[in-house]
Amino acid sequence: MNSPKFYDPTDATSIGRNRLPHWSQSERTYFATFRLADSVPAEKMHRHKEERAAWVAVQGPRPWPDSLEREYYRRFFGTVERWMDLGTGECVLRDAENAKVVEECLAFFEGQRSVLHAWVVMPNHVHVLFETIGVVTPGELIGSWKGYSARRINERMGRSGALWQKSYFDRMIRDWEHFGRCVRYIRRNPEKAKLGAGEFLVGGSELAGRFV
Repeated sequence: MNSPKFYDPTDATSIGRNRLPHWSQSERTYFATFRLADSVPAEKMHRHKEERAAWVAVQGPRPWPDSLEREYYRRFFGTVERWMDLGTGECVLRDAENAKVVEECLAFFEGQRSVLHAWVVMPNHVHVLFETIGVVTPGELIGSWKGYSARRINERMGRSGALWQKSYFDRMIRDWEHFGRCVRYIRRNPEKAKLGAGEFLVGGSELAGRFV
């Protein structure tokens, strides 16, 4: 397996927006999180977004220094992560068959559009560390994972409507140290959330296994 490619400050960077800013470069490595639509109460999430917008307005536009980026993710992504780990919402991914659907969707484009390094399917959210292949963007890849898994899970449960929250979190991996932190974060999430056997699915590549 070739070494993963990390953020290159000299390369062209695309900055898209789907409620959150998303930085992307061709064939790079990303850490991403997407969550179920009911994983965080709407009122609580609305207040959180207002606080985040106010904080960002004070700091000014990106790019930020690494210390400020870490503070942003600790303060805002970390807060949402703690809420999700409380197991709020219906948590349909606690059902092993539903979690398996998500795992199969993540692997569907393996070697064609993506390379998976580490992932965990939690009761109400998913973390995945992956590389893009070719011209596909992380947003396109995540959109396909969410769309296909939503159709299959809704069909299986005899229901309709939005399964996933529209937005998602992603971050381009900067170096090997960042890569290792993300692998460990993914692997330790079930223990941090105090989940028992059968309440999550976790996996990873041989490369990721070196960082556990």
